[in-house]
Amino acid sequence: PLDILRGAPWREPGTAPCHGGHSAPGKGCSLAKKARKETRGNSLLKETNTTLQYIMPSQNKDEGGWKSFVWNSEKKEFLGRTGSSWSKIFLFYLIFYGCLAGIFIGTIQVLLLTLNDYKPTWQDRVAPPGLSHFPRSDKAELIFSLDDVETYLKYTKVMKDFLAPYDPEKQKDQMKFEDCGDQPQTYKNRADFDSDIGVRKACQFSRDWLGPCSGIDDRDFGFSVGKPCFIVKLNRIVNFRPKPPTSNETIPEEAHHKVQSHVIPIHCTNKKEEDAGKLGEVKYYGIGEGFPLQYYPYYGKILHPHYLQPLVAIQFVNITLNTDIRVECKVYGDNIYTSEKDRYQGRFDIKLGVHKS
Repeated sequence: PLDILRGAPWREPGTAPCHGGHSAPGKGCSLAKKARKETRGNSLLKETNTTLQYIMPSQNKDEGGWKSFVWNSEKKEFLGRTGSSWSKIFLFYLIFYGCLAGIFIGTIQVLLLTLNDYKPTWQDRVAPPGLSHFPRSDKAELIFSLDDVETYLKYTKVMKDFLAPYDPEKQKDQMKFEDCGDQPQTYKNRADFDSDIGVRKACQFSRDWLGPCSGIDDRDFGFSVGKPCFIVKLNRIVNFRPKPPTSNETIPEEAHHKVQSHVIPIHCTNKKEEDAGKLGEVKYYGIGEGFPLQYYPYYGKILHPHYLQPLVAIQFVNITLNTDIRVECKVYGDNIYTSEKDRYQGRFDIKLGVHKS
């Protein structure tokens, strides 16, 4: 056995020794090889057990380290910090974000001090008022058939709803409305915005002044007989005073007679030259067939909650049937401009078609 531990080949007594690591014939060499294998196996097992003994305690240490990181009962630490450390961090961020919030609120308050509750502080970049019409369609097309009521029923309903506030019965309260006359007049001055007058009265505007387009006698607004009506208004702009044209240079020749001192005129015509003569006669209804100045300026929703915009009704009396015509309407004034990029800035255009089988 001592020879085996020293690496010498073991042999059974009475047998020949094994030389060169090769087994000599006989039983001794076989036993020697077997003994060496068992010795190596025992050594490997001891090394493996030793390794496992080092690994297992490490795993237990890691598990204990994670729990200790969350809460260390010995040092009284939560997530690696003591209560005092967490308190200092919380106090720092509380003061930091409190200062940021204070700066933000202070900036907003200073900005609010520069604003007026009743009118915009800056109006130097406000575009001229847009020109709106009723009824409207999403595709700027108004095409209907005289043979099918459903094709224009939605248009007449929109016009009835829009003209409902213009019923004379709803304008009888003398605390909210005043009679500004049915003839064009100059601007109606209702004091400055900062005065102590409070809510301003609104000028009455009766739908009766819109003639056959008022919807009183003809509930279909001319659609059922091929003479459709449009209701047109200038969009509201606080403290805006439209100025009538002082010359005829920018107005078409056929609309020169519409120039008046206290009215913003409106004129409609065919937009395309090939539609000349197809539009027929166009009639206008309203005060001075335009937008009278006594309804301006507008004082905003707070000071002018009952304000009614002046309206103009446009009726196409004998438009060519079964033809789609591109119609363009414009208002004219010294401070009203049109833009080809904006379909509704001081103008509008729409494709109008009246069909009949």
